[in-house]
Amino acid sequence: MDAQERGALMLVRFVAVALIGMSAVETGLYAVLCRQHQTAVEIMPCVIRSLPLIAGVLILVKSRSLAVWISDLMDL
Repeated sequence: MDAQERGALMLVRFVAVALIGMSAVETGLYAVLCRQHQTAVEIMPCVIRSLPLIAGVLILVKSRSLAVWISDLMDL
């Protein structure tokens, strides 16, 4: 693996971890806000706030192929 592919792999993994972290923070803040206002935590807002988590996990699973694809795009 050359330097360009390693850089692309690091970028893809960083984006995936950022999506996972953002989703965890958003869902946690929603739960804290509902608790503070003494309202029930609803399922749909939690599901919507968890979509970046699913995307981040999928990106982590396919990170090698995405990095090769990005590396090929940079060669053009």
